[in-house]
Amino acid sequence: MTDLRHTAALLFALALAACSGEDNPGKHRPADAASDAPMTVFTGGVIYTGLDDAPTAEAVAVADGIILGVGTRALIEDSAGDNATIIDLDGAAMYPGFTDAHAHFLGIGMRELTLNLEAVGSIDELVAVLAETIQNTEQGETVYGRGWIETGWPEARMPTRDDLDPASPDNPVILRRADDHALVVNSAALEAAGINDATPDPDGGRIERDETGRATGMLIDNAQNLVVALIKAPGEKTKRQAYATASNIYAAYGWTGLHNMSVAPANTETIAALSEDGVVDIRVYNSIDQSGLNALVANGPQASKNGRILTRAVKLYMDGALGSRGALLSAPYSDRPKTSGLALMHHEEALDLFNRALVGGVQVNTHAIGDEANALLLDWYAEAFAANPDAADLRWRIEHAQILHTEDIKRFADLSVIASMQPSHAIGDLYFAPDRLGPNRLDGAYAWRSLIDAGVIIAAGSDAPVERGDPLIEFYAAVARRGLDGTQTEDWRPGEAVTRQEALKMFTLWPAYAAFQEQSLGTIEPGKRADFTVFSKDIMTVPEAQILTAKPVMTVVDGEIVYRAEK
Repeated sequence: MTDLRHTAALLFALALAACSGEDNPGKHRPADAASDAPMTVFTGGVIYTGLDDAPTAEAVAVADGIILGVGTRALIEDSAGDNATIIDLDGAAMYPGFTDAHAHFLGIGMRELTLNLEAVGSIDELVAVLAETIQNTEQGETVYGRGWIETGWPEARMPTRDDLDPASPDNPVILRRADDHALVVNSAALEAAGINDATPDPDGGRIERDETGRATGMLIDNAQNLVVALIKAPGEKTKRQAYATASNIYAAYGWTGLHNMSVAPANTETIAALSEDGVVDIRVYNSIDQSGLNALVANGPQASKNGRILTRAVKLYMDGALGSRGALLSAPYSDRPKTSGLALMHHEEALDLFNRALVGGVQVNTHAIGDEANALLLDWYAEAFAANPDAADLRWRIEHAQILHTEDIKRFADLSVIASMQPSHAIGDLYFAPDRLGPNRLDGAYAWRSLIDAGVIIAAGSDAPVERGDPLIEFYAAVARRGLDGTQTEDWRPGEAVTRQEALKMFTLWPAYAAFQEQSLGTIEPGKRADFTVFSKDIMTVPEAQILTAKPVMTVVDGEIVYRAEK
């Protein structure tokens, strides 16, 4: 390795220069701060820097949240001096801080505070859980739960009002599917919301009906809005509890940060306050919902005082989800030829939003899953870019980008559009995607390898609470492209897996780039913030299946250990 890049004085200068960058608001320091700050050295295990020219190191020196030196253990410890604190990795492997590039922070916490249906394995079990919940529910109170997914259930279908009614004939029941794009309600909820068999489908939504035209209780995409008034919105105290819970869970998984999607604008202030109070320890990059676009254009990016919370993007929706057949396809669903999915945004509306964002310098992150949704969105992005030729360094994203026409893959690179993708979606969806799509549309499905080969940056995440939110599952999915039980068929397109070096970038450097933070995050090198993820195993070299048996050991943000596993 280099001679500690080259001396301690030079490293301190590098650190100070990094502290004054635009992507580190709130972290300015006086010129003599670095020399006075106590030094910490992380060593005792392989350290992956994320750098192509120097991929591993033996030790890292940190002071005041900044990486000062990276090199051999002897060189770093000698330069650090006798007063440095040594953090012994005890054989564990350290990486640049893992960042979940697409998650729902409030939802992660609320999953733990409400009826969690993730483990439900059948309609019978769903009904049993509901019946037990009703025993402890006041009369007339709405029961709300989320997280069920019917793929793999023995009944091989979605639940209906007729399944729920015997367990809850009087209390309204709303149970949201894991993907957040569909829910099932009972008859009491339909009645309370004023929905009957003659209620028309809303724009961008569908009320599922049986062959006689009777509403089944399944509401897809925008049709869910018909019943949301029955769900008690969390108060400020509950939201604060949910954010604190989510932060603790994510730090314990090994995430040093997340890109927070579809955030209510008012919640950004709550998150910032919790971060400054030390309750939320990890970094949060907010992508607010459409209602906050005008304010973001007017006020520009907003950062917390400690620099860990940043708001500078807006989240939009192009279509629904594949599992609930709301993803917008160019041809009908193979297993339901009467529908091609749902469009949640239209051309005129989209261009108005895009042009306003471009003028205001706002990053746009748009949900698109189906091949038609992605093709149209690329068209509309291109149209907006052409109308605003002076806009620079946009870093606009397509969230999910799951099903693509193969000819559209290169268009991501041509337009410099970032693909924000979640590897676990592939290893979950590919159990049913062949039925939804047929064999001819799988070549562009979850096409990580093809996108990277075309020169596209992939910012990888989990979409938690839609998925569990475990970085080890996501890393495994990216490199193995197998089910957690090892399942893989030709329909899974094994050739779309990525290398471990690419997967590491997908969760470190590329999310940093997708949040305009690559100058301060994403790799382990002098001058950058000291964000590290430590796992018990070297996931860059162990057999694929052993990636899933690794454990988070330590999570470090700004040089501060925010999670440490008990020995």
